[in-house]
Amino acid sequence: MHVRSRVFAAIGVIALGGLGNVIAQTDFAAPSTARQARGPRQHSGPTTVVVAKSTATFGDPIPGLSATQLAEFAEGRNDFQDVDNAASGLGPVFNNVSCVACHSAPAIGGGSVILETRFGRLDNGSFDPLTQFGGSLLQDNAIDPHAKETLPPAANIVAKRMTTPLFGAGLIEAIPDATIMQNANPHGLDRITGRVSVVQDVVTGQTRVGRFGWKAQQATLLAFAGDAYLNEIGITSRLFPTENAPNGSAALLAEYDLVADPEDTVDPATGKADIDHFADFMRVLAPPPTVNLTATARNGKDIFDKLGCDSCHIPAMSTGPSTIAVLDRKSVPLYSDLLLHNMGSLGDGIAQGTARPKEMRTAPLWGLRVRGLFLHDGRAGTVDAAIRMHDGEADHARDRYNKLDPRDQRQLLEFLNSI
Repeated sequence: MHVRSRVFAAIGVIALGGLGNVIAQTDFAAPSTARQARGPRQHSGPTTVVVAKSTATFGDPIPGLSATQLAEFAEGRNDFQDVDNAASGLGPVFNNVSCVACHSAPAIGGGSVILETRFGRLDNGSFDPLTQFGGSLLQDNAIDPHAKETLPPAANIVAKRMTTPLFGAGLIEAIPDATIMQNANPHGLDRITGRVSVVQDVVTGQTRVGRFGWKAQQATLLAFAGDAYLNEIGITSRLFPTENAPNGSAALLAEYDLVADPEDTVDPATGKADIDHFADFMRVLAPPPTVNLTATARNGKDIFDKLGCDSCHIPAMSTGPSTIAVLDRKSVPLYSDLLLHNMGSLGDGIAQGTARPKEMRTAPLWGLRVRGLFLHDGRAGTVDAAIRMHDGEADHARDRYNKLDPRDQRQLLEFLNSI
């Protein structure tokens, strides 16, 4: 094997929400078939100290945690902000260098307007994720320019997806599968029938109801963390131990995968790996804070119900019994049924998990007021535009909205911006 010495920029400038820009640069020695032990991650800022509060705002833990739970939340939030580099296992292909890089607005754990790219091929109604070319996710960055991925010519479906916010994720995780399954029964003005995403949870090996991701492709926060760590940052773990090959090339993977897999291993002192700390943080991250409804917003809620929006955007569900007191049998006002629905032209064309190309999980509406763009690909700049772009099973509700007089539309929008 030839020996070359280089210095490569791991990535260019990556938007970090409202927090500025991140530039990650790494010195690379000559590629080698020998795999190194994982190096340390980089702390991106001062260590977080979490103080218990009686009420929570965006980015805070759920009030009522014990001192131990607060410490686990703080450690998880610190890890959530830490930056990976080539020595710690970044890549060889990746989308960003830390969790917070894509989950920062309006606070740590939120969403962002950063878009990722999905691709595949649709022939006669059959979707091929083109896994032999690294699909269906295209990683935008690489630790070496020679490993950078490109869209394969075979792809005839290309879609964009925005980062989803994580506020209240632990409450969503704690909703029993049976509760979500009940929502699949026909209901509402238009006899809408959502479909349960049934997945195999990699954590337990059990068949579970998916609820996280645009396609409801993950059932638990630990699985969600492991999946994101691999596919967005390029870090393998005990749950996802196989590295992504650049554009599916085994030769490029052999040349540029520098750190032994799995890269994220359990610390014997704590019994946890990075993905466990990420899950600790997300599990007790507070939901969006509630806002007192004005008279106008209350009228808007009545309009929301009359239009049939609540057929898919169910106002609330409840968690089941939990050993974590703040998650035990609590109301979850998420405004979603967590089901897959045929969205017609609003679907992204990608089949993933058990979701078909036109199906998308009903997006929770809580916290809508702090988002900058809307719909899965950010194509809508306002909530009004997002409603008007609804299609498929939502077309009747959309049409009824379009027929409202401007005053009623404004009242509905004020309600949606108060959730």
